[in-house]
Amino acid sequence: VQLVESGGGLVQAGGSLRLSCAASGSIWSINAMGWYRQAPGKQRELVAIITSGGSTNYADAVKGRFTISRDNAKYTVYLQMNSLKPEDTSVYYCNAERVAGRVWGQGTLVTVSS
Repeated sequence: VQLVESGGGLVQAGGSLRLSCAASGSIWSINAMGWYRQAPGKQRELVAIITSGGSTNYADAVKGRFTISRDNAKYTVYLQMNSLKPEDTSVYYCNAERVAGRVWGQGTLVTVSS
């Protein structure tokens, strides 16, 4: 499985961005896909996850502001981020959960200015 992220960038506080993660390869082996983020000097943390059955889960810090969704026809997962805050500034990583182990994308930088 290979993952390619896109959509990061610089946005003002209160603005919106949409991240995309396109999966290729053995996509049949993916049980769930998610978005994680890692700020400088901090541990990587879960932002949102969506299972193959469509169930979703969000970190408390982003509930009500971020929405994870997927397009099965395009094998793509999205993260719509609204009402962005400076503390959302991080490198965002796409993740695929498989029985054989996790796969990570290369990361995309999101910077929110105050």
